[in-house]
Amino acid sequence: MAESLNIISEAKLRGVNLPGVSAFSIPDVLRRKDARFGDAVMENLIRFAGVSSVLIITLIFVFLFKEAVQFFNTAHLGDMIGKMVYDPWDEKQVYNMLWQPVGDVPKYSFVPILLGSFLVSFPATLMAAVVGVGCAIYLSEIAPAKVREILKPTLELLAGIPTVVIGFIMLWLVASFTQDLFHTKFRLNAFVGALGVALTTLPIIITLSEDALNAVPKELRSASYALGGTKWQTILGTVLPAGISGISAAVLLGFGRALGETMIVLMATGNAAIITLNPFSSVRTMTATIASELGEVSHGDEHYAALFLVGAVLFTLTFILNLVSEVIVSRMRRQLRM
Repeated sequence: MAESLNIISEAKLRGVNLPGVSAFSIPDVLRRKDARFGDAVMENLIRFAGVSSVLIITLIFVFLFKEAVQFFNTAHLGDMIGKMVYDPWDEKQVYNMLWQPVGDVPKYSFVPILLGSFLVSFPATLMAAVVGVGCAIYLSEIAPAKVREILKPTLELLAGIPTVVIGFIMLWLVASFTQDLFHTKFRLNAFVGALGVALTTLPIIITLSEDALNAVPKELRSASYALGGTKWQTILGTVLPAGISGISAAVLLGFGRALGETMIVLMATGNAAIITLNPFSSVRTMTATIASELGEVSHGDEHYAALFLVGAVLFTLTFILNLVSEVIVSRMRRQLRM
């Protein structure tokens, strides 16, 4: 093959036409073969990446639950909740829903750390949703092009700030400020942690909400203006209802991100595993529990398995949130195509 190509190339240089041979036929064939080969390589690489992602998630799931299920070798499902015991002598309810893995009688109630996680994540997501959706509306519908080119990358830079830096700011500056402002009993509390987590959640909600608003067909805006609608009537009455599914998915993904935050809640919430609904009380989250205790436990004991069970619960919650948000986005895309 190489000798044939050399003969054809030499003949072409000398201006000699070889009978029955086109000077461009073989190179064209080789180009097409190279193109097909490149397409096949890229297709296989993409397929490998997709299969690898699914495999890695599956292995994480299997590993977590393999370690977590060992908890039930020495405990039962009721230990995850705890017991509420009535003391007739004190005439009050004594709650035994405690997370106290170290002691004569270890207690592994998930109630305090679940409540703590939600007490941080819900306010954080609410604050980030209000600010994030407002920013998305401004970027998508109101901001001039030059302002959008500057403001959007600046907001997205928040995602690149290390969470330990945000946690440090919450610990030394914001905690003291909020205590002086609200006269709280605890300097480090769920509200301070929620403020920090909201900053990490904000870029996700802004970006995805803006994408949802940009996906709304321009024909809907034009129809609203043609009927005499003002800019704000078009935004509130046409664009937002059309993009509400995508915005809801963005908020759900933001909530999943808030649930999974570790460093900020570890530094700014006080790490007290107590049952409370007071946002100005110290709390402990699931992620902070894993981060603070996993390095001190013995491999394979009950405490070790309990921490993996916490991780399995957290993984399941975030997986469900991501799945629901993906379903919502897929449904929105189908509706917009119709």
